Amino acid sequence: MRERLRAVGRDAFAWSNPAPPGAVFRGVVAETLGSGAVVDLAVDGDAIEGFLPYDRVDGYVETGDDYRLQVATPAPPWRDARPSLATDLQAPGGLVELRRGDGGRRDETARMAELLPVDPPEGWTPRWSPAAGDASLDAMAAGLERASDRAETIESAVAAADGDGDGEPGRIAAPQAGAWVWFGRESRFELDDVRRRVAATMPGHHRTKAADDDASAAVDLVEAVCGDSGDEFPFAAVADQFGPREGGTLAIGHGKPDGRGIVLGRGEVVERDDDDRSVTVEREMTAGGTYDALGVERRAGDVARTTLVEGRWWYPTVYRGDDGTRRGTYVNVCTPVELFPDAARYVDLHVDVVKAPDGEVRRVDDDELEAAVAAGHVAEPLADRAREVAASIEKAL
Repeated sequence: MRERLRAVGRDAFAWSNPAPPGAVFRGVVAETLGSGAVVDLAVDGDAIEGFLPYDRVDGYVETGDDYRLQVATPAPPWRDARPSLATDLQAPGGLVELRRGDGGRRDETARMAELLPVDPPEGWTPRWSPAAGDASLDAMAAGLERASDRAETIESAVAAADGDGDGEPGRIAAPQAGAWVWFGRESRFELDDVRRRVAATMPGHHRTKAADDDASAAVDLVEAVCGDSGDEFPFAAVADQFGPREGGTLAIGHGKPDGRGIVLGRGEVVERDDDDRSVTVEREMTAGGTYDALGVERRAGDVARTTLVEGRWWYPTVYRGDDGTRRGTYVNVCTPVELFPDAARYVDLHVDVVKAPDGEVRRVDDDELEAAVAAGHVAEPLADRAREVAASIEKAL
């Protein structure tokens, strides 16, 4: 499934999730914070951290304490967050999850479930999802059977781990595999084409819904009233409704091929050109260090002017001194830019092109792109596209 989703488009990325929902760990408290504890976990020798809220554990929590914990809420690699942990055990599922020692709810669905030919393992109670109310008895039975298998897997693994008593952090059980998939702009439009085979789909259906929580209902209304509604993504209409807007603030969300994400900075949107589907952002720089790959000192009062175009595989940042003198240009090669209300988003493809104040043009970080390909973070077709874009920019500059 992971590789199938990654194959949707060139700018789709997929990463394994070492701490998927329902995974059980033995963890050791590394640090106590205001609302919970940071817990050291481990998978195949790699260090992983989780977060255990104090209200999910009895008694005081101190550094060095060890617990058997389960992942309640996973955390994607591009966010600055840790998976949320709990001490209570659950067997996750679609229509039903099983909870150990929980009395459960006595609603109509639960009463219907008493007719099923499948019983949960002893000590585990089913909690049925709202979707189960519309499911057939056969589907409910199959869902309960799958959840029961997971519960038995968890229980057996926990019993074995409790018996070895080594106390070292590590994963005890993972009843479900997990992966994180990032769909870039090109991939979202590929998904539009798939959806269009079976339902009216406006251009940029998935792109627009990803822009804002309120956009989902707006897209549904447009498709219900207007059908497919043209061939072009309505950038101006979407930006007018949700942003970005001139005078507002926009972050530059810089994704990494290994799944990490950082914010390069935030600046004022000084211009938006709906014909070009672009925004220009200005940031005032602080003193200290040098500009990456340019070797030019960063001074207080310098201004970075970045122009980002929706759907383009690169964007330039021009650095100027407080007197207007050009101090260098850095062109970032990336997956097609998406201009969301609060941030421009893309995944950096390592190779970039710089133009020094004296006019020298250099292509940089090809070695980092090669390393990303070797590590499996960047597929070869995407790397070829990055090299092609970098070569064109180098020639143009």
